[in-house]
Amino acid sequence: MMAALFAAVFIALYVGHSVGDHWVQSSCQSAEKGLPGWVGRFACARHVLGLTLTKGAVLAPVVALLHLHVTILGLALGLGVDAVTHYWADRRTTLQRLARLCDKGEFYSLGTAAHPAHPVTAEGKPAAHLGTGAYALDQSWHHLWLLVAGLLIATV
Repeated sequence: MMAALFAAVFIALYVGHSVGDHWVQSSCQSAEKGLPGWVGRFACARHVLGLTLTKGAVLAPVVALLHLHVTILGLALGLGVDAVTHYWADRRTTLQRLARLCDKGEFYSLGTAAHPAHPVTAEGKPAAHLGTGAYALDQSWHHLWLLVAGLLIATV
């Protein structure tokens, strides 16, 4: 029973994350959340607030329609840990430093002009690509903490 509760919660959080991180986040928040100072902090905080509300909006009908037993404390802890860790990573320099510390600095720069093998066309102009190492590391970080949030919500 606990495994099914966790699975339902995790799936809802994962979907909420995808929608909140890509559809709800504004272009301004995306562009400014990594800036230094209060402009970046406020943009990141607005993004994380919208993201957390989106996760709650996706999770609420799942909990109600499937009659899942979750506690207010579990929800607060799970969504709170997820929000704090999301904010931390989305300030960008923090995740970049962690990547370098873990010897993933080159991968972090993959797909950008900073990478030694950055993609270019035959004419030497920037080439289109499907993503960056920074994005892949960002999303995998968020997925790890979605797992932790799901466990907290399902078990507390």
